[in-house]
Amino acid sequence: MANADAVGANLPDSFGNYAIARANGVSLATAGNAVVAIPFFGGGLTNSGSLTGSGEVIIRRVTLQNANANASLANVNITTSNDGNTSNAVVATVSLANLTAVNRFQDLTIASPYALTTVVNGANTSALYLNVTNAASAIVDIRIYGDSVSF
Repeated sequence: MANADAVGANLPDSFGNYAIARANGVSLATAGNAVVAIPFFGGGLTNSGSLTGSGEVIIRRVTLQNANANASLANVNITTSNDGNTSNAVVATVSLANLTAVNRFQDLTIASPYALTTVVNGANTSALYLNVTNAASAIVDIRIYGDSVSF
């Protein structure tokens, strides 16, 4: 008889809404493009050189958490390219108004088209990039949750 409290294959392709990317100890103290790369699955998506054979993810939620200080003055966006091009924004520029102290978090709104129908494909990028448009003297952790289509 199978043990009801065990999962045999706890892998991203077996469950929905998995932590698909993360970055710890991210400084918001300097404004700029691609302040940090946030790789998918700790090493990037598969890139076969074409859209059909490369890994894909559906982004469901982006959370900034575990701030070491007040980060509410910071404005950030997250893009699929390291040049800060906001036409590639997964998260449009937003103020971190809720990160006023430790033990706070803020879920960021996923931008269109990624909120609706578009997957992120490994042939286009193997990471997401945090861009800081207004700096704050704080350090945060970033978690990105979603579903793997393939990897």
